[in-house]
Amino acid sequence: MFGSMLDLILKRKSVIDLVLDLYNEQNGPVYGIFDQRQPVFLVRDPELLKQITVKDFDHFVNHRTVFGDDKDNLFGASLFMMKDSRWKDMRTTLSPAFTGSKMRQMFQLMNKVASGATDYLRQQQKKENPSQGLEIDVKNFVTRYSSDIIASTAFGIEVNSFENYNNEFYLTGKKVTTFTFSQNLKFFFYIHLRKLMKLLGIEFFDKKSTEYFMSLVLDAMKYRKDHNIIRPDMINMLMEARDMSNSDNPKPHSREWSDVDIVGQCFLFFFAGFETTASLTCLMAHEIMENSEIQEKLLQEIQEAENSLDGKPLTYEVIQNMRYMDMITSETLRKWPVMSIIDRLCTQDITYDLVNGQKLEIKKGDAILIPIAGLHRDPDNYERPDKFDPERFSEENKDNIKPFTYMPFGIGPRNCIASRFALLETKVLIYYLLRDFLFQPAKKSTIPLKIESNGFQLVPKNGFWLKFVSRH
Repeated sequence: MFGSMLDLILKRKSVIDLVLDLYNEQNGPVYGIFDQRQPVFLVRDPELLKQITVKDFDHFVNHRTVFGDDKDNLFGASLFMMKDSRWKDMRTTLSPAFTGSKMRQMFQLMNKVASGATDYLRQQQKKENPSQGLEIDVKNFVTRYSSDIIASTAFGIEVNSFENYNNEFYLTGKKVTTFTFSQNLKFFFYIHLRKLMKLLGIEFFDKKSTEYFMSLVLDAMKYRKDHNIIRPDMINMLMEARDMSNSDNPKPHSREWSDVDIVGQCFLFFFAGFETTASLTCLMAHEIMENSEIQEKLLQEIQEAENSLDGKPLTYEVIQNMRYMDMITSETLRKWPVMSIIDRLCTQDITYDLVNGQKLEIKKGDAILIPIAGLHRDPDNYERPDKFDPERFSEENKDNIKPFTYMPFGIGPRNCIASRFALLETKVLIYYLLRDFLFQPAKKSTIPLKIESNGFQLVPKNGFWLKFVSRH
């Protein structure tokens, strides 16, 4: 029944290892596998991916339904799960929240959280082991940072998860993003036995967590409206969109907004950002720790940035202009894509001529799997793919990357809407940490990095242990 995904459900493989194994099973441009009971096409050919995700996007607009239809629950009502015109309208509404100008506005909020997180680490190091350095599991530290970033930039609240260690916002985030064995089972059953799960009243996210987010967002909106408060965050943007739809002169194709519609977008932002961005930051910190020459070169760029600031606070423009920082981030996402695999659902029959001379007929309702991790680790696409080499993304070399073989945030019009946000969140914390600390292996560090067989999360078996040694 479980087809190719049994190893993932039983936690015998990590998601990235499973995708790599599936990708390497055959060499053709596309072949069929079973995702539980459903036959799906796994596409390996970059040219065919270009056709599917860009040129023929109107045939492959949607993702498969996972947690029920979009009126049932917060995740189902989010941009990720919306379909057809509902997705297009919501994407158009949300896109302005992630432009460069909006990122510049949000940067000050991010900067405050990142600086505070680094101050906390510095205090801990002085308190526990001022001469030898501080050894910690970075994942716990970074998820708290990520939680505080999301709380501030999306929900307009300050929680400080380093001082208020057991705050409800952080604990709820941990709860909804931790994939236990039972969560893995529910996920796969929801894909294929959705009606039965609904009939049995089995919810993927527990009621207490979803009610918490409903109250958090709706209470914040009411308070802002009553007190005429405007803040550069997602809640404010959603309030403006709803007001425009309900005005006497709504925009063409505007739609009525339910409370679930509004909270669903905030919930997606939280669900997607809490775990994936934290994983990216941890993986990047680990690779910097393992590669001392890369660490030294990035430190030099950070010191040059500090000199240019001349004592002034870090700015959005300075981070955006750090070329080597961007190269390291890009290479981290190539070697360790936080989305190892993505899907598309065919909405209209279509036929392709393949490079091997055969024809591929894709019918309405057929699913397509895009093995991002496989494409990123294919030696035909990247020489020595297991080597961490930021120079792949240098100005001299980046044009050598084959189109449609690098897609850490998805590809085409349905790519990740918040990719700029995730990159900025990661870079600003790495900036502060490396400015103030030397990254060294801890006693519990896993070298080379080996991802635990733990469902969908990219986590080493013993955690992301690093030693931070103060530079001052």
